[in-house]
Amino acid sequence: MRILGLDVGNKTIGVAVSDPSGSIAQGVGVIARADEESDLRRIKELSEKYAAQMIVVGLPRNMNGTLGFQGQKVLAFVDRLKEAATGVRVQTWDERLTTLAAEKVLLAADLSRARRKKVIDKMAAVLILQNFLDAKNSCRDVDKDVPVKLE
Repeated sequence: MRILGLDVGNKTIGVAVSDPSGSIAQGVGVIARADEESDLRRIKELSEKYAAQMIVVGLPRNMNGTLGFQGQKVLAFVDRLKEAATGVRVQTWDERLTTLAAEKVLLAADLSRARRKKVIDKMAAVLILQNFLDAKNSCRDVDKDVPVKLE
């Protein structure tokens, strides 16, 4: 099953897609935000292009697990995406620290600041989707955006 991963920001939306087996995430690109209708149409086109059966959207939470202003904005966007992406399941996934992790990966790759700025959102989408895939392929409950603790 192919899954599309999104890192929704104010200016851009990072996009990643899984391989057909749903094991490995790879970056697709970045959508420059225009208006919401155009953004939703572009996401729908990408989900059709890659025959995605699910869209996973990174949900920014505060470190204590609560939702801040940006988290509320993403949830509102997810609600509209669910309406626009008919036939495709849309789910959120906790994205705490993914942008920081993406920045560290890009710094380790010795990319210039300008180059990092161009790919950071795509890398964050890859990390969000890969974290989701890893959880899905282990014993975590992926119907929620928090892992289940095993006893």
